[in-house]
Amino acid sequence: MSPRSVDIRSMDALSAGELYDLLKMRVDVFVVEQRCAYAELDGKDADALHLRLIEGQALLAAARLLPPGQAGQAARIGRVLVSPGHRGKRLGHILMQEALLACERLFPESPIALSAQSHLQRFYASFGFEAISEEYLEDDIPHVDMIRHVTPYAA
Repeated sequence: MSPRSVDIRSMDALSAGELYDLLKMRVDVFVVEQRCAYAELDGKDADALHLRLIEGQALLAAARLLPPGQAGQAARIGRVLVSPGHRGKRLGHILMQEALLACERLFPESPIALSAQSHLQRFYASFGFEAISEEYLEDDIPHVDMIRHVTPYAA
């Protein structure tokens, strides 16, 4: 396989095959594997950037980046997942590092928010996110809202 690469594009810039692979992986993980019947296609993909971790033709991991709605609001990272066949390789860490770098570059003045499955709270905390809500059920899965504030750079 060729070296791993990071690709960030809008939905319209993805080929039909690339979009199919991305959506199939999300449905396979979030709907089938997690046994959670919910509207995976939620109407937000057209407004998002899709970060994909790729090796050769294989989609290894992906995340969705949503811009802040207005100045001062948070950008959002969502639909974070690693392909079942590529787990255990620390790709989730690489994916989150790339997602944070992209958000910091694209939305430099915005905090970054996400809705974390509760069992992943420690994982996201390792990237500077802190819980800002009590645990709640989203599609029968315990979640917690988390945020990573903008880090001012020393002059």
